[in-house]
Amino acid sequence: MASAVLATACTAQQDAADRQRMVEQIDAMLASAGGTGGVARLSPRVRAAMIEVPRHEFVPPEYRSAAYSNSPLPIGRGQTISQPLIVGLMTELLQLAKTDKVLEVGTGSGYQTAILSALADEVYTIEIVPELGTMARANLERLGYINVSTKIGDGYQGWPEHAPFDAIIVTAAPNHVPPPLIAQLGPGGRIVIPVGGFDQKLVVLAKHADGTATTTIVAPVRFVPLIRE
Repeated sequence: MASAVLATACTAQQDAADRQRMVEQIDAMLASAGGTGGVARLSPRVRAAMIEVPRHEFVPPEYRSAAYSNSPLPIGRGQTISQPLIVGLMTELLQLAKTDKVLEVGTGSGYQTAILSALADEVYTIEIVPELGTMARANLERLGYINVSTKIGDGYQGWPEHAPFDAIIVTAAPNHVPPPLIAQLGPGGRIVIPVGGFDQKLVVLAKHADGTATTTIVAPVRFVPLIRE
């Protein structure tokens, strides 16, 4: 029993060290790029969330040894868990406050959702693939993320019952910013979304107090396509 407890403690320490190293790598990559979308390094709040959230709990067991590598990983049904660099960058671009209500389109396995949960007041997340949505809900409940509401459905339509949202993040690429999401974004809010087919760009849409919006292209990216019903 004592040896098993020691092994568990050692594994937990190694996971924590791996998360610390992962975050340091993200900062180094952002710095070497001269800042992407105005992000030159992770803010203290996002850095703390990424050090806290156990990414290995959101990947299939066969990929656990690669959980803290700076790369996307398969999670089944042709979908992936995003590269940590992209998770950090997209989270920073949302500019979340602790009081914010966030919509996520594309729950996947729940990793990005868990990061949002650590930074915002309420998180609403939609996954169109039932198997992934069920897995993500189980992951998030098992790990104690209690400020998250999950739904299986078409994320293109958003979640109007809980609108307006202070921020919206989309983790799969449509070929345009969905109008329902723009409509459900509150004034002063931001949508961070990959847009395009083969040639994708990470985009930030900022909504102004008068209802108009400004779109900024941040960087080239590669995401799985947004699935529609």
